Amino acid sequence: MTAISTEAAGVVQRLREGMAGGVLSFPLTSFRDDGGLDLAAYRAYLAGRLDSAPGAVFPACGTGEFFSLDEDEYRAVVRTTVEVTDGRSPVVAGIGYGWAQALRFARIAEEAGADAALVMPHYLVGAPQDGLVEQLRRIADGTRLPLIAYQRGQVSFTADSLRRIAQIPTVIGLKDGHCDLDRLQRLTLAAPDGFLFFNGASTAEIQARAYAAVGVPADSSAVHAFAPEIANAFFAALRDGDDAGVTKLLREFYVPLVELRDRVPGYAVSLVKAAARLRGIPVGPVRAPLTDPGPADLADLEKVLDHGLSLVGAVRRPA
Repeated sequence: MTAISTEAAGVVQRLREGMAGGVLSFPLTSFRDDGGLDLAAYRAYLAGRLDSAPGAVFPACGTGEFFSLDEDEYRAVVRTTVEVTDGRSPVVAGIGYGWAQALRFARIAEEAGADAALVMPHYLVGAPQDGLVEQLRRIADGTRLPLIAYQRGQVSFTADSLRRIAQIPTVIGLKDGHCDLDRLQRLTLAAPDGFLFFNGASTAEIQARAYAAVGVPADSSAVHAFAPEIANAFFAALRDGDDAGVTKLLREFYVPLVELRDRVPGYAVSLVKAAARLRGIPVGPVRAPLTDPGPADLADLEKVLDHGLSLVGAVRRPA
């Protein structure tokens, strides 16, 4: 791998150790019923997630509704995450939009004490490979935080571009949300030793076996946001080679959850928040333009959740 700072190397090592030992947690952001940020509820919720020993915590990312947070709210969420986590897990804060705005968020995250940043896809427009590389370079030039690129939507790196971004001293990894295994295998083969890869599929467990087969074993889990018992059981089964256990959880919980998720745009977040509320977890509603599920979908979610918990010997409350 390209020579990186001692600080960045330390973050890489902590992330590598975390990925080997637990799921990557993407916490929800707690809102009040009037839509305002509820930091006290978020603090209590996050403490509960940390009890299940995640490999790393990614606040204010997609599941955390980064797109709906203003800069002051973002600062409060990242700072609170750093305080509550207190060094037990690496904290990787989401940043995004165009490079100038992403850099503003990166500097806020750096000041708040985050260990690294996840660079989510830029806003709206498509871009050539040179532009995608330059986007990361400009962000890296303005912050000391190690950066993880996120390819999804209009962002998709070629093997040559992957080699180029890996030459940027603070770019330490890539999260993939395209689920194109041919392209992903080419990227992992093009990457220098030590470069990190993350499974960024919408429900990562569905793709976990396939991703692991091409060298991307990291388990990013939105399910951890509301059912760490299920997420950790899946992680253990996959790690231990319990193929029957993995298949059972996929067939009886994850696939029904994904089928429900696919009913309405935005349910990848809305259902996660609804499931957390079903467990009495203080996360509140989603913010527009997302919408909370209606009664019929909520009833189906309740059945899927209860069955998934029963598979791992857990109950809906307490979470």
